[in-house]
Amino acid sequence: MELSPLLLLLPFLLVGFFYLAAGGNTRRRRRAPAPRGLPIIGNLHQVGALPHRALRALAAANGAPHLLRLRLGQVPALVASSPAAAAAIMREHDHVFASRPGFSTAEILTYGFKDLVFAPYGEHWRHVRRLSSEHVLSAARSHRYGPMREQEVALLVKAIRSEAAAADGAVVDVSKALYAFTNAVICGAVSGRFSREDEGRSELFRDLIEENATLLGGFCFGDYFPALAWADALLSGFAARARRNLRRWDDLLEKVIAEHEGKRRGRDDGSGKDDVEEDFVDVLLALQEEQQHGQGQAEGFHLTRDIIKSLLQDMFAAGTDTSFITLEWAMSELVKNPAAMRKLQDEVRQATPGAADKPARGATTSTATPYLKAVVKETLRLHPPVPLLVPRECARDEDATVLGYHVDRGTRVFVNAWAIHRRPDAWSEPEDFRPERFLPGSGEAEAVDLRGGHFQLVPFGAGRRVCPGMQFALATVELALASMVRLFDWEIPPPGELDMSDEPGFTVRRRIPLRLVAKPVG
Repeated sequence: MELSPLLLLLPFLLVGFFYLAAGGNTRRRRRAPAPRGLPIIGNLHQVGALPHRALRALAAANGAPHLLRLRLGQVPALVASSPAAAAAIMREHDHVFASRPGFSTAEILTYGFKDLVFAPYGEHWRHVRRLSSEHVLSAARSHRYGPMREQEVALLVKAIRSEAAAADGAVVDVSKALYAFTNAVICGAVSGRFSREDEGRSELFRDLIEENATLLGGFCFGDYFPALAWADALLSGFAARARRNLRRWDDLLEKVIAEHEGKRRGRDDGSGKDDVEEDFVDVLLALQEEQQHGQGQAEGFHLTRDIIKSLLQDMFAAGTDTSFITLEWAMSELVKNPAAMRKLQDEVRQATPGAADKPARGATTSTATPYLKAVVKETLRLHPPVPLLVPRECARDEDATVLGYHVDRGTRVFVNAWAIHRRPDAWSEPEDFRPERFLPGSGEAEAVDLRGGHFQLVPFGAGRRVCPGMQFALATVELALASMVRLFDWEIPPPGELDMSDEPGFTVRRRIPLRLVAKPVG
């Protein structure tokens, strides 16, 4: 029996019918421009090892649009590459894009999204943000940590002097010194000053934080092909590595918490010191005790051991890495630009006279150091520590319209701060290190600040998910940078060239550690 031609076409007609019924009308919706992808993988092959650079190049090849639509495996994605697009996502539609995608390595490392950085938008996130902001990262708390910062800067200067004195023209491992300093500062604020006394623990922190950056910036099949999540174990192994790193974090954090519990018991029975200032671990343990006694418990929120550890990991990792990266790139740009270095040295030395072996104590609060603040801004413009801001996600129950383009619910959103900071239509000579652009009277960017209100400069993000540690980080970076340029003259060692390439990862540091010749002044 012969089949009718109409019957042969029936399967195709049915597919077309169901397509139209399910969403064929989306054709009429205006979509952001999209580069051509490949079957199955979409645009994944175009992202590369340094996504911030690859995505800027991809946007440029497609006419440098404000928004670029991608398909990353089975995941729809949107890349914001202009101040207008960043403002639309982080201000006009901030409530729609306030949540985070469920990356598998982040879920493992954060005890199931119990932290602050990767937690989905909701009540849990609001509670942990309030805890972190009030007890560590507020402006008042940041000011209270001033003496501790000065002590750590003095130790940083001492370490550099010692290494520089080893031989005439000795090369100093600046990256190592800066990492130890930033880790010591955050440890002092979060859990008490122990890292300088326990070098092994400080090195362990560095290993754990660097592995976190690698894992969070890595590729897991399940994040882009949910049906192939099982393949991670065979192909990438990132999930297994994340679980191993979590076990190491857990062992370290349990020791930190146990030490504080022991000190608290000692204070309770009268054998401890009553004048020891509480740090963040003490605060969290006190709040947990109150909840256990039915006091101060927020409705629907219970401060568990895993939440405490996830918050501590956030503080140690984010607090150390971002400040370190900013200092490392600032010193790199200054030694490559001797005129800027001399200008900063002259300003800081004039603003903070006194003993040559003392940190630049007043530099961070003095109105006499505008160039110092301009240098930090320009460093963050050229080298935002998280160049693709922590990804966002369009709400699972709500579509959005951004700059006239339709965005489907569940779309993964990347704000390419690195690309925005280098747009020729937002900055003059955008690839050049020119702190002068931020000085009063410059006429270009003197009014641009870092607080998330000017979307051509968003190293800390903006909106609900703006980084709450901004004030703490800036105070740490400014004091250390001012002291280093005040107390030393710096040179690039022979052959006089400095590699400025990026290291792949969630945060982007120098690919090659910074090593310089330091000559003490005075």
